[in-house]
Amino acid sequence: MLDILPQVRGRYTFDDLLSKHVWFRVGGAADVMFRPADLDDLIFFLKEKPSDLEVLTLGMGSNVLIRDKGLKGVVVRLARGFAECYIQEDKLIAGAGTLDRNVAFMAAKAGISGFEFLATIPGTIGGALKMNAGCYDSEIKDILLWVKAVDLQGNLKTYTVEELNYSYRKCGLTERVIFVEACFKASEHKPAKEIYEKIEKFLAQRELTQPTRTKTGGSTFKNPEGKKAWELIDQVGGRGLSFGGACFSEKHCNFLINTGTATAADIETLGELVRQRVFSQLGIELQWEIMRLGEA
Repeated sequence: MLDILPQVRGRYTFDDLLSKHVWFRVGGAADVMFRPADLDDLIFFLKEKPSDLEVLTLGMGSNVLIRDKGLKGVVVRLARGFAECYIQEDKLIAGAGTLDRNVAFMAAKAGISGFEFLATIPGTIGGALKMNAGCYDSEIKDILLWVKAVDLQGNLKTYTVEELNYSYRKCGLTERVIFVEACFKASEHKPAKEIYEKIEKFLAQRELTQPTRTKTGGSTFKNPEGKKAWELIDQVGGRGLSFGGACFSEKHCNFLINTGTATAADIETLGELVRQRVFSQLGIELQWEIMRLGEA
């Protein structure tokens, strides 16, 4: 692989075990992990790489299941060069590698409201943009103005929030891109104390209702229209159900958990088992919210 990869300023690692980088702590290795030094380095890599080389991106791995045979090609992981976050007049600019939590607290410190929900989402802005992350009646699209992204040929582009065609937990952009920066509305001002109190309320609620101290991937299935996924799972006996080293959480049964010995196959098999139960017993087809990547 080294012979065909461009000479970048960032860092390549080979046969990088992805279980170290995802919250489930399962999954095989990536052929290559690439951490670009900055935007120019990423663009150079994409322009110079072989055209048939598979490229995927990985953030914090908080809502991702990497399958046991790992990922072919190159996994791009945006690091320090993409974690700048600052306020400019009535806008907040954040690199795609910035932690959602850090954006929420920067906004709070500046007395800017609307970002509180991000404090409870354990990922990066890039991942939030990709799936229109949201909770507590807020979504990324509600505060977003535009994004910058690089396509797989190395072309830097800007998209308005309307062009991204967001819907529930989905970005409708048809071409494959790597998000690198986002611009958010920063025009709603409140006392910082009031914003911090709202963040603390959200964090306490999350701690009370979700298995935050386990090896999990967050919400497993999307909520069907007018329904709660956890209620459907509960109705078909999914709460606490296990397979191999995987189980559905007793605390919140829309969360799959690696109890310590699970494989990615255990987790996915258990998820599919409950999906089948919900469909056969209730006639509702649950859709995965967790991104499943790689070869089973």
